[in-house]
Amino acid sequence: MKKLYNLARNTKESWDVLDVLQHCTAKKSIAIGKQIHAHITKTGIHNDVLVGNHLINMYSKCCSLKDARQVFNLMSERNLVSWNTMITAYANSDNGIEAIEIVWKMQQEGVTVDMYTFTSAVHACACASALSEGMQVHGLIVKNLVESNVFVESALVDMYAKCNRIEDARQVFNKMHDTEIVSSNAMIAGYVSNGEDEEALVIFRQVQRNGLSQNQFTLSSALSACSSLADMQEGIQVHSVAIKTGFQPHVFVGTALVDMYAKCGSIDDAYNVFDRMPERNVVAWNAMIKGYAQHGRGNETIQLFEQMQEALMKPNEITFICVLSACSHAGLVNEGRLYFDSMVRNYGITPNIRHYACMVDLLARGGHLQEAEDLINKMPFEPNAAIWGAILGACRIHGNMELAGRAAECLFKLEPHNAANHVLLSNTYAAAGRWDDVEKVWKLLKESGMKKERGLSWIEAKNKVHVFVVGDRSHRLTEEIYSMLERLTEQMRESGYVPKTTFALHDVEEQHKEHLLGHHSEKLALAFGLIILPPEVTIRIKKNLRMCGDCHTAFKFISNISMREIIVRDTNRFHHFKSGLCSCGDYW
Repeated sequence: MKKLYNLARNTKESWDVLDVLQHCTAKKSIAIGKQIHAHITKTGIHNDVLVGNHLINMYSKCCSLKDARQVFNLMSERNLVSWNTMITAYANSDNGIEAIEIVWKMQQEGVTVDMYTFTSAVHACACASALSEGMQVHGLIVKNLVESNVFVESALVDMYAKCNRIEDARQVFNKMHDTEIVSSNAMIAGYVSNGEDEEALVIFRQVQRNGLSQNQFTLSSALSACSSLADMQEGIQVHSVAIKTGFQPHVFVGTALVDMYAKCGSIDDAYNVFDRMPERNVVAWNAMIKGYAQHGRGNETIQLFEQMQEALMKPNEITFICVLSACSHAGLVNEGRLYFDSMVRNYGITPNIRHYACMVDLLARGGHLQEAEDLINKMPFEPNAAIWGAILGACRIHGNMELAGRAAECLFKLEPHNAANHVLLSNTYAAAGRWDDVEKVWKLLKESGMKKERGLSWIEAKNKVHVFVVGDRSHRLTEEIYSMLERLTEQMRESGYVPKTTFALHDVEEQHKEHLLGHHSEKLALAFGLIILPPEVTIRIKKNLRMCGDCHTAFKFISNISMREIIVRDTNRFHHFKSGLCSCGDYW
């Protein structure tokens, strides 16, 4: 670089200077670049439009937008490249509003625009989630007859998707004459970010049918859709495509595969992918650590965290959220305290409210309710609903009715329209046998007009999803399902099973409580799975609520009786039932 500076110092030729600036840009050497800029000013060639453009590009690539804008503002002459370079600089730095202002200034000065201007402008609107400005730019695109350009169209798809206008994104996509991988990627990622994962997979299959090339972004977005849907069969197919196309070793694809297998309940497959990744960044490590945490493997989480540090990979905020969550699920209170303290001491990471929520949950679950409340009082933030929800949930386990009342009162203020908080308080009172208080809570809930979320369990068999609710008799195999449940109940009783009627949250006779427990949605789904799935197939059930304690006990017995592996994913975590045991160790 010193040779380059000497070259620039000894010449007044703009072409030699441009060569020097290009090297500064490639090396991101802003210090040398500024020296060259000073030399350019002294020699008088700073008014050359090509030199000005290279200076803008150099400063923007070196993350000095202020200097880039200053050069732009001082240019006595600008061409289209000058404007486009400045717009692109802002857009690539997520300064969308500034980029849009440059576009309007172009319009005011009557500068003729091209497809690069529009592509960058739309990208800027996407970065800023500026829908109104994006639609105005779209109008200019139509007016200037450049809408059919694939890069402009792909940028429009991306902009509308990021502005939560997925239907408009699809409309642009459907009108495209030449659908290419860039636009397909934008559409798939748009559907995923808007929670329409099934539609994302429809586009992915369309890409395959049309023979379009796929890259790491296509595959990682498709895998994200599979993760959200917990669709392992589709995920396996995407995995096979990644292998065939040679993209499995890519860090984006590998990380997405780890996340997919973990969220689909196959944590061992997740680790197999992770173990074979030739390159891992902090996101990949976090995905595996989070997977172990979700599956209640606290010791494995800690071991992996230690390996991460040995690999000289610096953990970030997300890493510690995953580690603390794993400690909470596994009851590793001392370890959690240690890691929480080490965040600031060893890594200079200031805990945010999610870290405090994990710690409160860890302490409260472990029975350290007073310590958890003390931590809340010391927090530099106002406690949120997640924190008070953790306290209330722990009060149900440990029977602290006084603290439960205070926590519920705070929750009702924070989330006045969330029926789940009233249900949680009712469950806490029911567990303590305080039926008058249960009735008061339900009366208040009814008068408020809030609706309790209906408990659902679902299971996939033969490429079809079967959904069950408590006491469900709508399924075509209802008779077989209930007969299976009766046989299982008899066999469980012979093995020592006693229904945990404290989880029947109604003030009725014990026999009726047992009847209500016996027909919970997850039990119906399990009975169906035992009927329909071959003996060698793992039964995978998903729930939209937390698994009840009685069902948890029953599933352990059933896994032993049926000699089947059963995996349940509820709102909190995964439970792996096998040979009469659960992976959570009865702590969740």
